[in-house]
Amino acid sequence: MSTLIRVTRNIVIGIFVFYLALFGLTKAIRYPEPIAAIKLGLAPASKTPDLMPGHWIKSDANPSMAWSVANSENPTVVTWDGEKIAFDEFLAKTNTNAFIIIRNGEITFEKYLNGKSKESRLPSYSAAKTMTSIMIGQLIAQGKLKESDTFVSILPEFKNGTSFDSVTIQHLLDMQSGIGVSDNYPTGPSGWGVAIAQMYASTDLNWFLKNNRKMAQEPGTHPEYRSVDTQLLGMVIHKLTGMKVADYFSENVWKPIGAEYDAFWNVDHVNGQEKTFCCFNAAARDYARVGQMLLNPAGVKINNKEIISPMWMKRLTNPVTTLDHNWGYSAQVWHPFSGTTMLLGLHGQYVYTDPNYQVVIVKLSDEPTDNGNFEELTAAVLKEISEQN
Repeated sequence: MSTLIRVTRNIVIGIFVFYLALFGLTKAIRYPEPIAAIKLGLAPASKTPDLMPGHWIKSDANPSMAWSVANSENPTVVTWDGEKIAFDEFLAKTNTNAFIIIRNGEITFEKYLNGKSKESRLPSYSAAKTMTSIMIGQLIAQGKLKESDTFVSILPEFKNGTSFDSVTIQHLLDMQSGIGVSDNYPTGPSGWGVAIAQMYASTDLNWFLKNNRKMAQEPGTHPEYRSVDTQLLGMVIHKLTGMKVADYFSENVWKPIGAEYDAFWNVDHVNGQEKTFCCFNAAARDYARVGQMLLNPAGVKINNKEIISPMWMKRLTNPVTTLDHNWGYSAQVWHPFSGTTMLLGLHGQYVYTDPNYQVVIVKLSDEPTDNGNFEELTAAVLKEISEQN
């Protein structure tokens, strides 16, 4: 056998053995198989929904609830980091895929970039947290749940004899659980192994959570943004309703608000648990429908079906703690400026609402994970646009 053949054979065998070792490791920590995990880690934000299994959220488009389209405004200049720049430069700088302005209930501006369109189903990342909170609010309004309930009173199989057992629904809603799964992780391959990345990629969320109940602080003592809190809320929804979270959301939110397009919620494995801290994917116009609800302080009732009770609307729209950027936060909703609310997701996903101007702005993007202070700068631009007319 020639030297070249032997070397080639040894290289092939080495690669195969290495892949088997990686496969065994990913199987042990409930990750997708290596090639799938690498694809997920390297894909741009807008491509990730197709790389994980999910559950469909059926819509029920109602012509009487269709958006009125005026296209009556055209932003030209915005303020970015203290300087005036062209609006189109802002869109390009922040890797924007969709940008919509709703003013007084009608679309006054709508633009799609990078091959996206109004039918494109785009990811929300952590903007999904507000979708989860809306369902929790419904269960509370129905008397099936109280904010004072502990998580383990609903799912006792997660008891572990520590202060984890004292974590309440209120703690989870307001990012006060103290559970030791931080949302801070480095960019690139070095970040793939940290706990939040493991939860995102996990093929078995129950296994992940049973192995990540260590507490960083006592519940209620130190507010810190933790996606694990929202995942626990999703498990509560599934347990109390006996339904897939996607099916419950479809029947009790998506269809009643007249969503135009089916949405898609990624899960840990086929027929598994929705990743309710992220991974909700929908068309930009339908994200705007969720934002539109938050403009109504009296709550939202459609065709005699209550979507958000007056009590829960108050909970969503009044900050109770302060988190990143010194922004207010409550019940899975951000409050960047007085009187405003904002759904916010990694890679530049925004649903900004300002009741004072009756404005909803949706911005869906493909920003890199490490985007510096773009969240603060973008929120300021959305505020500026909201207050222009």
